[in-house]
Amino acid sequence: TLDEYKEYCYYVAGTVGYLLTDLWYEHSPSIGADEYQVLLKRCAAFGEALQTVNILKDIAWDAEHENSIYIPNESLILQGSSHQSILSAEHLQQNHAAIKELIALAWHDLDEAQAYLLSVPKAAIPIRLFCVLPLLFAYATLRELTHSTAMLQPGGGVKISRAEVKSLMVMGPLSILSNHGLRWLIGQVRQKPFILGGL
Repeated sequence: TLDEYKEYCYYVAGTVGYLLTDLWYEHSPSIGADEYQVLLKRCAAFGEALQTVNILKDIAWDAEHENSIYIPNESLILQGSSHQSILSAEHLQQNHAAIKELIALAWHDLDEAQAYLLSVPKAAIPIRLFCVLPLLFAYATLRELTHSTAMLQPGGGVKISRAEVKSLMVMGPLSILSNHGLRWLIGQVRQKPFILGGL
C-alpha cells in the first residue's frame, strides 16, 4: 500500500536523516539548539526524497534482478495493472499513471530536502557539501523520471548524463555559500539538463 511504501522509506532513509542531524548537532559548532530544532522538522524528508527517487529510477532493475517491487500494488490495480505486469509493454501507460503519485511525493520531499539544506548554517561548509550533490542529482533524475517510461521497461532505467553530473559537481560546491545561488541552481536543474559549456 502507499502507507506501507511511505513507512518503508521512513525506516530505510528517513531515520538516516535523523541520525545525521543528531550527529551534526553533536559535532558541528555551527549547529546549536535553535538550528537543530529547525533541521529536525525536515530531516526525514531529506532521506525519504533520495530513497523515493532511487526506487523510481530502478523499478526495472529491482524487479528483474532483486525480485523486488516497491510500487504499491493498490496503485497499480487502480490503473488496471498489478505487480505481475509491472514491466509489461501492454500495461506501460497504466503503470506510468500508477507511479505519478510517487513522483509527486518525490517532488514534495525534494522541496522539503531543499529547505533542509538551506537551513544548514552557511558556516557548516562540510555539511552543506555532504548534502548538495545528492540533492542536485536527485532533482536531475526526478526531472527525467517525470517524462520517461524507460524505468518501466525490461532492462530500462533512467540516468542523467555524465556531462550534467560533471557540471553539477562543479557548480554544486561553488554554490553552497549562497542560498540564493543554490535556489537558482536547483531551479535550473528542475527545468532542463544543466550542462556547462565545454563538458
